[in-house]
Amino acid sequence: MLKIIPLGGLGEIGLNMMVFEYGGTLFVVDAGLMFPEAYMLGVDFVIPDMDYLRQHRAKVAGIVLTHAHEDHIGALPYLLRDIQAPVFGTPFTLGLVRHKLEEHELISSAALHEIFPGEKLKLGPFELGFIRVGHSVVDGVGIAVRSPIGLIVHTGDFKINYGTVSGTTTDVNQFARYGEEGVLALLSDSTNVEKEGYTISDREIGDALARITAGSRGRIIVALFASNITRIQLILDIALARGKKAVIDGRSIEVSVNIAKALGYLKIPEGMQIDIGRVGDYPDDEIVIITTGSQGEPMSALARMASGTHKQIKIKAGDTVILSSKFIPGNEKAITRIINNLYKRGADVIYEKISDIHVSGHAFREELKLMINLTKPKYFIPIHGEYRHLILHSRLAREVGVAPENILLAENGQIIEFDRKGARLRENVTTGRVLIDGKGVGDVGRSVLKERRALSEEGLVAVTMAFDEETGIIVYGPEIVSRGFVFETQTGHLLEDAHCVVLEVVEEMPSDIPNRIDKIRSRIQTALRQYFFFTIGRRPVILPFIMEI
Repeated sequence: MLKIIPLGGLGEIGLNMMVFEYGGTLFVVDAGLMFPEAYMLGVDFVIPDMDYLRQHRAKVAGIVLTHAHEDHIGALPYLLRDIQAPVFGTPFTLGLVRHKLEEHELISSAALHEIFPGEKLKLGPFELGFIRVGHSVVDGVGIAVRSPIGLIVHTGDFKINYGTVSGTTTDVNQFARYGEEGVLALLSDSTNVEKEGYTISDREIGDALARITAGSRGRIIVALFASNITRIQLILDIALARGKKAVIDGRSIEVSVNIAKALGYLKIPEGMQIDIGRVGDYPDDEIVIITTGSQGEPMSALARMASGTHKQIKIKAGDTVILSSKFIPGNEKAITRIINNLYKRGADVIYEKISDIHVSGHAFREELKLMINLTKPKYFIPIHGEYRHLILHSRLAREVGVAPENILLAENGQIIEFDRKGARLRENVTTGRVLIDGKGVGDVGRSVLKERRALSEEGLVAVTMAFDEETGIIVYGPEIVSRGFVFETQTGHLLEDAHCVVLEVVEEMPSDIPNRIDKIRSRIQTALRQYFFFTIGRRPVILPFIMEI
């Protein structure tokens, strides 16, 4: 019996992690993270719950990575802390993984193995074949999984685009060959199923960027995703054709560029790239700066330029800033804040809403149809997307000819089971989301988030008191301090009256009652909540600090 178990990535964008299991062997495809949603206050990022893998750690034969985006490799360090298994990925993917594991001090114990399109990999009863796919990062692969039950094709993130300026395109011929052989099930990327037609070509993006740079009389500053090596090469080629010097600014993009150069994926002519400290040595119209911050990240190079805190680059009239990426949902406010600040400093800003300067790395509807027609699967499983994406992709598969009863709409944790009789959805295994806050893994849960939300919305009131242990008389306080609740100089009477509320609670509590301090503490919380809500309509967090001396 073959089991496919999604531990993340179904019903959400990010957290991509899929388990393939047969008998005493399993392997994992991808280990991704997602960035926190608005209610996850203070959380750095989110990873899948890997409890199922911990329970079956002896079965794990390997971890196979499809490409180098964070939503596919970001959780790998946390997986490798618990599961000692070999990791397989293409050279660029492993280049970024290596850097990540060095930061987590795990590189010395990690077993990293390079894979290449067209190669085969044996993991127990499984044989994996790797298929080149085009995406917004180089070195992406899809995976053909041969199992004793049949052939499964996992597309990874892909698009089918023949207008690529450089880099790689999806190997449709290889997908078609697997289709001729007979595909039991296709697991296909659903991210852009809402988009009609085909993705626009990289050549069109190149033409748009060339027109913008030709019309600029000052510095060109381009912000994009650090891993988009194809786009970086495109910008460098345009800059070279116009005799400009290039500056790479931003820690993450410098890492990606150095790895890509070392592997031969990125070519920068000798003398073209200059240090950021030499920007002032050249006329403005000879400078192109490639940087990070296209999503409004607060500490990114572009954010510091927009706020005027960047040490080397000061935005000025004549600069043209290009945000060459899409606005990821949830980041719109941060991005527009940066755009407004750039305009205030005199720059002209070009972004996706006013110009075609970005192409998605995910297939549109016609490309998704083509993938189904190429592989001709018996069963279809939509992956990588929110629930509406999975539903719409299922409908698309029906339009193309997949039988409705052979479309398996699974959710995270649900076992997709195959045997000689067919396929079915079974019970769920343990899965979910684990929150990462600093070095803490999973120590921030629902109750902590609820407390943080209360603190952020209503503020805090702390009451400090000390009692004589023998007499029960107050020897210190009550001292009342608020944070994020009221502006004390203007509404100080609230805290003065609250002082009286606390004293009334103490007076009403007999000195000989058992557990008097605990009861005073509880009663103060209740009384102050009622008082503040009655007087000002707010519910601050009440923290009584009471001791006996």
